[in-house]
Amino acid sequence: MSESSRVTLLLADWRRGDPDAFDRLVPLVYEQLREIAARQLHGERPGHTLQPTALVHEAYQRLVGTAVAWQDRVHFFTVAARTMRRVLVDYARSRGAAKRGADAVFVTLEPELAEARDTPSEILALDEALDRLTVLDPRKADVVQLHYFGGLTHPEIAAALGVSDTTVDRDLRMARAWLHNELGPES
Repeated sequence: MSESSRVTLLLADWRRGDPDAFDRLVPLVYEQLREIAARQLHGERPGHTLQPTALVHEAYQRLVGTAVAWQDRVHFFTVAARTMRRVLVDYARSRGAAKRGADAVFVTLEPELAEARDTPSEILALDEALDRLTVLDPRKADVVQLHYFGGLTHPEIAAALGVSDTTVDRDLRMARAWLHNELGPES
């Protein structure tokens, strides 16, 4: 049985109320969750107190208590990536992020430019922009989250959303342009 099939079966068991299913699932997905966490923390400021392991553990604590109708492996990683994003946003808010007003906030969305360190206010600005994009075009917001926060490939995103790879590519380009416009020319 493939790892993907095992993950999907364990998610189904968890959904049906098997309390041990999640504990059996974690060893199968832990390394990929750490990779997602590391990717999300990559743009953070140096010395950030959350490390990938801590981010995974915080997300784990939040996921354990949820009543999600798990569908498959991709759905699990999508929800996990979103949960990690929420942890980072909550963390940024709790750290007393500076107020944003007329000052432009710059956020890097290009992986190759991710060496720039995001501040809490930049994380919050991106989160708010993604929330606005979700209202305008939920699929484009999903594509951004799955790609940048979840680390999913275009084919994985296409499968998760039931669209073509071409649609994912087009949505990603359009969402990136929209976010550029929302966050400022230096984003």
